Amino acid sequence: MSTETTASVSTHILDTSIGRPAEGVSISLSARSGAGADWVALGGSATDADGRCKDLPALPEGTTHVRLDFETEAYFTGSINTVKQAEAQQDAPRVRDSGAFFPEVAITFAVVPGEHYHVPLLLNPFGYSVYRGS
Repeated sequence: MSTETTASVSTHILDTSIGRPAEGVSISLSARSGAGADWVALGGSATDADGRCKDLPALPEGTTHVRLDFETEAYFTGSINTVKQAEAQQDAPRVRDSGAFFPEVAITFAVVPGEHYHVPLLLNPFGYSVYRGS
């Protein structure tokens, strides 16, 4: 596929509760070709030790919207050391309802051909923020 006729996507996650990359978070990538079109699952990956997801599938030609689904609950509930680190470093609650208030984070954004979209996720057990990076 030509980079002039497709967009590309990358992402990384920083766990702001401990000030470190979030390793092992599963991410799924979906795309559609218009606001009324059906979403097509393209595949996924997981973040590495640096919190980066470098091997997301390529977007098909005609993609206008992309959705990244971050599986955050497994990260927070499966990372006992992460929770303990967060509680030791800040005034985090000792008792959590489920380990993560947001069990998943879905980010949907528009793309145009020829552009690269780096979409970082800043994550903690009770909130998140996302932006278009470089």
